[in-house]
Amino acid sequence: MTTTKPTLFSEIENSIKELDPQTISNERKEVLQPLTDFIQSKVSENQVIRLNFICTHNSRRSHLSQVWAQTMANYFNIKNVFCYSGGTEATALFPMVAETLQDSGFQIKTISNNDNPVYSIKYADNEHPIIGFSKKLDDDFNPKSEFAAIMTCSQADGGCPFIAGAEKRIPITFEDPKVFDNTSQQAEKYKERSLQIATEMFYVFSQINL
Repeated sequence: MTTTKPTLFSEIENSIKELDPQTISNERKEVLQPLTDFIQSKVSENQVIRLNFICTHNSRRSHLSQVWAQTMANYFNIKNVFCYSGGTEATALFPMVAETLQDSGFQIKTISNNDNPVYSIKYADNEHPIIGFSKKLDDDFNPKSEFAAIMTCSQADGGCPFIAGAEKRIPITFEDPKVFDNTSQQAEKYKERSLQIATEMFYVFSQINL
């Protein structure tokens, strides 16, 4: 039985084709290597891969990482990858994150609109959408064991030396685009961060030997 590669939305495919992994420094590749190793070990053992991307507020970087990691797993046809995100506290997914992802070709639908909106984030016609909303890292929506905790911000990385249930804790921190909120550079900086995360997740999953 042959496994067909899922078809991403064409606009997302085009966004991915424009990424340049050559821009990733050797130092940064060393930071990404433990995540590559974790995924590879699970693939080699034919085990489920659970990745929980963690930031302080679960509002920006952790969601961008979750969405792009899930998308790249599908792009490279790596099966049984389930990506999550959480925070040391719950706030709300920042609207500019949804807008930025939409600009890259994701189909975003608001499922509920309150202080902590819930979004459906689709990257392919026949794949289950990612459900995006802010939650604590140990929320019932997230795995309780057998996952890698990827720390996407230095504050959460420093404040959470131990993540209950995590098989592995991997710091891969990103600069916060929040510092550009309500400035003329806001959209540009959110796109810049999203594309950095997309490029790095592309690199990680491109290294996996099936």
